[in-house]
Amino acid sequence: MRLKNKTALITGGNSGIGLAAARLFVAEGARVAITGRNHKTLDAAAAELGHDVLAIQADVTDIEATDRTVAKLVAKFGKVDIVFANAGIPGATPVGHTSLATFEEIIRTNLTAVFFTIQAAAPHLNPGASIILNGSVHAVMGMPGYSAYAATKAGSILLPGQSA
Repeated sequence: MRLKNKTALITGGNSGIGLAAARLFVAEGARVAITGRNHKTLDAAAAELGHDVLAIQADVTDIEATDRTVAKLVAKFGKVDIVFANAGIPGATPVGHTSLATFEEIIRTNLTAVFFTIQAAAPHLNPGASIILNGSVHAVMGMPGYSAYAATKAGSILLPGQSA
């Protein structure tokens, strides 16, 4: 039980990599708050994960919702030991064929929201807390037709050094 008595926040913890991480964190003894936009998958994840899980419906692009999420987590479990800013979206953004709205949605979800998740949690972190960001090989390789996605993953590499 490597995470016994630890508290974690996992954005996008209702599916995919976030849900897999939540399963592992709970199995290792952590109290976990997960977020997700989809009420149905969030409820299913919470039911699967058990009683040491706080499921909060929130869109990471809504900064006030992120602040409320952290406040709910702290009220229920106390200070935070782990922040896994996992929520993200892919999306094709080929140069010459991408709308501003599509480009901005990917940037807002995968980079801006990560920064503001860290910022919301920072005052509530225990000494020695960990911040985990979900990266991608495309941060250094790029991916034809996915400019915004690759840029967000490259940008997230620099966030931890700039966040403290």
